Amino acid sequence: MSKNVVTYQSRNRIGLLLISNPPVNAISPAVITGLQEGLDAFDADREAKALVLYCEGRTFVAGGDIASFESPDFDTRPFSSLLTRLDASPRPVLAALHGTALGGGLELAMACHYRLAPPDTRLGMPEVKLGLLPGSQGTQRLPRLAGVPLALDLISTGRFIFAQDALAGGVIDEIGEGEPAALGIAAAERLIAANAPVRRTSVLKVNADDATIRALAEASDKAAKKPAYPALASIVRAIEAAVKLPFHEGEEVEAREFDRLRLTSTSRALRHLFFAERAVTRIPGMSPEVRSREICSVGIVGAGTMGGGIAMNFANAGIPVTLVESSDQALKRGLSVVRKNYEASAAKGKLTAAQVEKRMALLNGSLDYTSLSGCDLVIEAVFENLQIKKDVCARLGRVCKPGAIIATNTSTLDVNVLADATGRPLDVVGLHFFSPANVMRLLEVVRGANTAEDVLVTAMQIARRIGKVPVVSGVCYGFIGNRMFDPYLREMDYLLLEGAQPQQIDRVIEAFGMAMGPCRVSDLSGVDIGAKVVTEAFEAGQVPSDPTYRAVVRKLFELGRHGQKTGAGYYRYDGRTPVPDPAVAAICADLACEHGIAQRSDITDEEIVQRLMYPLINEGIQILREGIAYRPGDIDVVWTAGYGFPDHRGGPMFMADQIGLVELERTLEHYGRVRGNRFGYWTPSNLLKSLAASGQRISAWTKG
Repeated sequence: MSKNVVTYQSRNRIGLLLISNPPVNAISPAVITGLQEGLDAFDADREAKALVLYCEGRTFVAGGDIASFESPDFDTRPFSSLLTRLDASPRPVLAALHGTALGGGLELAMACHYRLAPPDTRLGMPEVKLGLLPGSQGTQRLPRLAGVPLALDLISTGRFIFAQDALAGGVIDEIGEGEPAALGIAAAERLIAANAPVRRTSVLKVNADDATIRALAEASDKAAKKPAYPALASIVRAIEAAVKLPFHEGEEVEAREFDRLRLTSTSRALRHLFFAERAVTRIPGMSPEVRSREICSVGIVGAGTMGGGIAMNFANAGIPVTLVESSDQALKRGLSVVRKNYEASAAKGKLTAAQVEKRMALLNGSLDYTSLSGCDLVIEAVFENLQIKKDVCARLGRVCKPGAIIATNTSTLDVNVLADATGRPLDVVGLHFFSPANVMRLLEVVRGANTAEDVLVTAMQIARRIGKVPVVSGVCYGFIGNRMFDPYLREMDYLLLEGAQPQQIDRVIEAFGMAMGPCRVSDLSGVDIGAKVVTEAFEAGQVPSDPTYRAVVRKLFELGRHGQKTGAGYYRYDGRTPVPDPAVAAICADLACEHGIAQRSDITDEEIVQRLMYPLINEGIQILREGIAYRPGDIDVVWTAGYGFPDHRGGPMFMADQIGLVELERTLEHYGRVRGNRFGYWTPSNLLKSLAASGQRISAWTKG
């Protein structure tokens, strides 16, 4: 038997099959081989009356070896054959679950005849999040156990359920407290004493009632509306096969759908992001000996929209927060907004009234900076103005205790300048939260020139603790995300000057997959905010001295069209509904005439995608070249987690490889010739040119 991965032993006429494949007991070729050998041992052990399958460590099998999906000879058949063998056993086979039973782990459990788990066990089939469906009989067994509506829900959403819901749904048979082996042995003894017959999932009938037919029709309609996610339609076909066909024929349908999906661009993109999200916490060159600082309390300067949202993250994690404001009115208003946010969640059933009060009790308001003197981490979240932030940072440098971490929430300003203002730059890091801060997953962790290693490690750990996806960025204007956002918005304005309409640009970009088009985003976030950022960038010399640069946003601001908040921006607004406004076309026509830009009516959808996306991608490649981001995947995580970039495209750097670097370079140079390139907007990054020339891929690039 495969040593150290799967072991078999017999105890009091009960066979025990233990999986030990840390950290999450993932299904691997060695595990499959070990399980086959363990079943051989059980078959030969005629004294054993039942078999208990369980796992060592913190969890039952939490899925398969996703990296193996990339192999051209990947095959689900060995695992499926093992499951068929378990199902066919003439003696009872029990699965004692704990921790999580996910994907292949739940498929393994469902092939057993009896399943039991502690109440805190979570079960699910998250394959759809990788653009796949369960590939080892999962779409055939789950409908037989739980019915089609619940099976469709779990497999199509990838959501997890706790043991109580799994019991109610028929997925497991018993809930019990205790160690998995003891639970399994006790249940096996009861089954033996009762002479209970084995209950094979494969021979159960699927209930084909009205609820089943309705659930399949609804799932099919939803899948048709999301063609970029082919797994949704495949799931419907596979579960429909479970309803209409014998088990082995439905299994064949499932296997064909899985093999097809594994090779799709969507699944490749989602698998890329899966690994990229896990890689972002690995900081190159960081010694494993570096220890984080303890964070037991947090201070936040500024109780506005951003500060209040940041505070909610820490309160949600049970960490006490001190909010400091400059006036009692502003402080009360900020705390009131936080309470309203929590109460809105409670109204939706996401929190109880007691949980709302518990979280609010963790928030302490103050008008005195000295109240921050005992905090382990203090975050400034004041207005995005360099002098204001410098003054706040200087004050924090004086009042914060030795060893406290001072963080700035700036989105564009120089973290090194702010760090120097504290007088203790080793303790300073950027924590760029995205709005709304209590909702958005992304957190850019900005590593200053002097940020201490333990400060950086602490920032990454606390980010995970509050449920964020942290990505390290170096210091530059806009860091990773906003720096790349700049050419995207720049080309939006230029296209408007050339004759495109806001609704045309937004329609094309939303069809591309972005969560919201750039004109709508600008109106929602505030035209005034965008214009002020541009003005400050001009004053700081951070953008070329191009009079046409972001001319539209600056003119809209000048005219008082500040976006949704004023009822007019790139659109006019009926409540929150954007309505195309002919006045915008007239404004853009006047600006075009003023700057000598010829308007035209032949702007295609393809041109809009290329004009907005290709400079963005090129900027990302330049960011890699400068070492602002550690890995291409880090950039992809920033854009998919924080900017609404379609995950089915894998992120901007993954997309670059799909376009082809030679084609990307050629297209950039084409627009440079057509539009002119006086300010270098269309110049391909030297890294792009060198990789294109050598036939390399961005995704495989590493610095040095």
